[in-house]
Amino acid sequence: MSFQIKKSSKVYDICIVGSGAGGGMATKVLSEAGFKIALLEAGPNFDPANPDQQTQFKWPYESPRRGAGTSRPFGDFDMAYGGWEIDGEPYTRKNGTKFDWFRSRMLGGRTNHWGRISLRFGPLDFKRKDFDGKGDNWPIGYEDVKPYYDKVDKLIGVFGTKENIPNEPDGYFLPPPKPRLHELYLKKAGQKSGLPVIPSRLSILTKRIDNRRGACFYCKQCSRSCSIYGDFSSSSVLVKPALEYDNVDLYVNAMVREVLTDENGKATGVSYINKHDLQEYTVKAKVVILAASACGSARILLNSKSSKFPNGLANSSGVVGKYLHDSTGAARTALVPSLMDRKRYNEDGVGGMHLYVPWWLNDSKNLGFTRGYHMEFWGGMGMPAYGVGFGMENINGLVPGKDGQMKKPGGYGLDFKNDVNRFYGAIVGMAGRGESIPQKDNYCEIDPDVVDKYGIPVLRFNYKWTDEERKQAKHMHETFEELIHNMGGIALGNKPGKESDYGLDVPGRIIHEVGTTRMGDNSKTSVLNKYNQAHDVPNLFVMDGGGFVSQADKNPTWTILALAWRASEYLTEEIKKMNI
Repeated sequence: MSFQIKKSSKVYDICIVGSGAGGGMATKVLSEAGFKIALLEAGPNFDPANPDQQTQFKWPYESPRRGAGTSRPFGDFDMAYGGWEIDGEPYTRKNGTKFDWFRSRMLGGRTNHWGRISLRFGPLDFKRKDFDGKGDNWPIGYEDVKPYYDKVDKLIGVFGTKENIPNEPDGYFLPPPKPRLHELYLKKAGQKSGLPVIPSRLSILTKRIDNRRGACFYCKQCSRSCSIYGDFSSSSVLVKPALEYDNVDLYVNAMVREVLTDENGKATGVSYINKHDLQEYTVKAKVVILAASACGSARILLNSKSSKFPNGLANSSGVVGKYLHDSTGAARTALVPSLMDRKRYNEDGVGGMHLYVPWWLNDSKNLGFTRGYHMEFWGGMGMPAYGVGFGMENINGLVPGKDGQMKKPGGYGLDFKNDVNRFYGAIVGMAGRGESIPQKDNYCEIDPDVVDKYGIPVLRFNYKWTDEERKQAKHMHETFEELIHNMGGIALGNKPGKESDYGLDVPGRIIHEVGTTRMGDNSKTSVLNKYNQAHDVPNLFVMDGGGFVSQADKNPTWTILALAWRASEYLTEEIKKMNI
């Protein structure tokens, strides 16, 4: 690699690194305010309506590998250019850590293939320390973010129902899709146990809200990114409209190395490696916004060392990279015999659950853990994939045969075909997604010895679950088994025990990591102020999940979007006041 850095003479008002939820929202709001913007993305341009990139409407047998492995973590047609492992972009771990880091290298980032579960944090979620004495409160409350949640709902669209559940704030909802048959079974089973099984809240258009985007037609392929923009992806809904202005320049395949600063410690732009020619370039700007994901932005800051910032940029507190935390996750599947041998009909629906269970035990203090989880469901008669895929391989015991006799499922030839036909649509799955308590000792740092293929030092992770998360996972599985029993189902696989942390997923596997550049009022214990602005560098902002003080039992995307909108409006006003 050449050490000749190619410098541009053009100076932008704002340089934004990352085009996912936070970067996309910042680009939209700030471009509409008239600022000259450079938007840098580490992957290629992407548009799901482009026939050369579109994977929607393809059959499994159209896979280039015909099911014999895949180059993508969720299958050939999932719209994620990246994964937990990317060739030439390693990361390392220490102290037995098993953290996995997911990255999407494409315009729009992870928002092209996510589950689109779009939940607001509630009043309690911003002030959990007041409730259980653990972790820290946010420097803001629900009322500070509510106006921006409202704006996000109206701009992007989210379906759901008003339920008046105290810590599950209602929003501006589109009509929800009707429950599918397996979800009706789950609802009845949940009600028997006193669970609030309610319509899910997903950012998918069940009716049109503007002339740009079409309404969902229920192909259940949202993970492929919608070619009519009927679901929310940052690339389709935020970045694409912004690029229609002449004040936004998009730089793709740009791997940002560091934020550049002057002798006064003010940000002056960024340097990046062009992935095609492997040369280093600079982009000059009056303001820099990092939105490269919680760990990606922390990596850039920690690599931005200078005599004024020997421990990394904006890191006088020493907490850049610290307090890393991901959602907890555990799951179970079951066979429901009464769903076998049923009539075939199209019940694809949206690309996700139609019903879910929000956390229902906020007032309980005798569970052994204090942070909760929500429950997600899957099942039905969607498009079959390669492999057996109907749960038969996980059934340890006997199930009713067509003649009513108990038998071991599967086999060969006609017996196998008959069982595949019978089990299709009879398997249901459930998963818990919960809140972990941020720990200072869970962190990412720069590995002193390893660089990626672009010559940029990589991250090294240190992460462990605590007993709080293990007890939460144990409670998840107890709830799963109760639901399965209520449905008359047969639980598949073995119930995980203490030796396996009660089935807790490896941290990073839920892809909700946040907290590495936390916000706070005290610059000695936080990186950002309550407007996502760096304490140490006033013209530097971080607008991804890094600013989170804690992660609720909700998916983080809606809060990233709302906070980025809020921070962008604040930045606009500060520039007008000549404070930046």
